[in-house]
Amino acid sequence: MDSQKVDLFLAMNSKHFAPHLLPQIREQLLGLDDSKALAIQAQEFKDPTTMLIVSLLVGIWGIDRFLIGDVTLGVGKLLTGGGCGVWAIVDCFLIMDATREKNYQKLQEVIRYY
Repeated sequence: MDSQKVDLFLAMNSKHFAPHLLPQIREQLLGLDDSKALAIQAQEFKDPTTMLIVSLLVGIWGIDRFLIGDVTLGVGKLLTGGGCGVWAIVDCFLIMDATREKNYQKLQEVIRYY
């Protein structure tokens, strides 16, 4: 991809990834050919702020973990009532980073697949 497309992608999606990963993502995207640009730009990533709100409202039932794709952790939170509330409180601090990590994994899958 050319640097202009990469910069546009990063400007629009930088909040979806951890800040320390942005230079690595930029280098990977610069190494791709332009035919893959459309597939990369078509991806929808989860918003970490939205996941935090979901976690605050219904995190005790594991909905936040289900939405980012952590089905096993979602079932665990659902069956234990958010670890009697403790797990739900801890997840309020962890869910944004977990969302960014899942977004990064999704981007890596798309880069490898295409």
